[in-house]
Amino acid sequence: MRAIRRFTVRPVLPPELAPLSDLALNLRWSWHPPTQDVFAAVDPELWESSGRDPMRLLGSVSRERFEELAGDEAFRARLEEARADLDAYLAGDRWFQRTAAADPGMPRAIGYFSPEFGITAVLPQYSGGLGILAGDHLKAASDLGVPIIGVGLLYRHGYFKQSLSREGWQQETYPVLDPDELPISVLREPTGEPATISIAMPGGTDLLARIWVARVGRVPLLMLDTDVEGNSQQYVDVTDRLYGGNSEHRLRQELLLGIGGVKALRAFSRITGHEAPEVFHTNEGHAGFLGLERIRELTVDPAGPGLDFDTALEVGRASTVFTTHPPVPAGIDRFPRSLVEQYFADAGACPGVPVERILALGAEDYEGGDPAVFNMAVMGFRLAPRSTTSSRTRSPRGSTTSTPSGTSWTRSPARRCGRPSGCCASGSSRTPVVAWPSRGPSGVRPAPSSPGSTTRWTLTC
Repeated sequence: MRAIRRFTVRPVLPPELAPLSDLALNLRWSWHPPTQDVFAAVDPELWESSGRDPMRLLGSVSRERFEELAGDEAFRARLEEARADLDAYLAGDRWFQRTAAADPGMPRAIGYFSPEFGITAVLPQYSGGLGILAGDHLKAASDLGVPIIGVGLLYRHGYFKQSLSREGWQQETYPVLDPDELPISVLREPTGEPATISIAMPGGTDLLARIWVARVGRVPLLMLDTDVEGNSQQYVDVTDRLYGGNSEHRLRQELLLGIGGVKALRAFSRITGHEAPEVFHTNEGHAGFLGLERIRELTVDPAGPGLDFDTALEVGRASTVFTTHPPVPAGIDRFPRSLVEQYFADAGACPGVPVERILALGAEDYEGGDPAVFNMAVMGFRLAPRSTTSSRTRSPRGSTTSTPSGTSWTRSPARRCGRPSGCCASGSSRTPVVAWPSRGPSGVRPAPSSPGSTTRWTLTC
């Protein structure tokens, strides 16, 4: 039984501490140590017991502690410094703005689609490497000022947490997430109503989704959520969990991510005035249907230019990037051709776009292919002239290097000691111990350890 109404109680902060809310709602804190230190100073024990979650922390602090902090001039000065730093970070020109000033051909906005984003454990919408890569892309884009808009789904159960039984078997548990307790907000129309998108489904009932927005530094991340009034239970469950369900369930998720994601971008630009994306990047084939929605816009949408299919295909290809990670069968979604045909029939997800042309884009019409299958990676390659993988040895058309966000993955002692070169500041005598999985990188040496202990390395100063 669904709840009739849900209430979330949030703390009322003293006016002097209002910047705490602004800092908590922008996920830049997750890779900005000085902001984390401000939250830790609110209550060190609660900061740790809350899992270093600013929203949970602020909901757990007593009124007496807030009043004490409001009267603490040193803390207020520190808080104001953190708020001013965030304001400057959000408003100032960065690498992209300086580069674009000399090159007017740079894109004004980029849509970046991914089924998962690993930004912080506070927003558990990821399962592994694909999501961590996507999250770090948003962080790096924010630091560089690249005008990316992330597009994903909001899963009510996220991905499962793992533990081991006494017998050594994996056990899974799925968290139940309340969006009102997460650092996100609903995108609203000027009337105040939540903004929604819809996709035509077989049987005549549309799939509805609302749009949530997370602030990842300078980058907005749009997340679609189907737990809305007007959806049947089977459609409510579309965003139940990451990588769950049968083939039809996964197909609905990918229709929502690709087609619904483009519609969400259009709504976001219309409501906020943000520049509309000129480049569309799909991180893996899961969001590949975005190319079909763009073809629909260019061919049959009354607001579009009314191009023929082949011209629209080339226009879309010219502004699309497709990244596949492991181009091997186990890492690629393949749906029954008949199922895809059912969802793209005359009044289907892309009305007006010939279903036979859609099926041809995902056809395995090559030696060894299966004619009964619709292949999302094959469609991705056909819809994008720029296609890469994350591994040079696996790449048929180019490769990229997956570079992590350094401040997200470096512990505080190393950050305080290290310079960009990886060594300690000149004259420093500190040699903090850091964990390293195998051989040490350039600039570090093994630290003495006892037999059977974990290998350790020290930064060379």
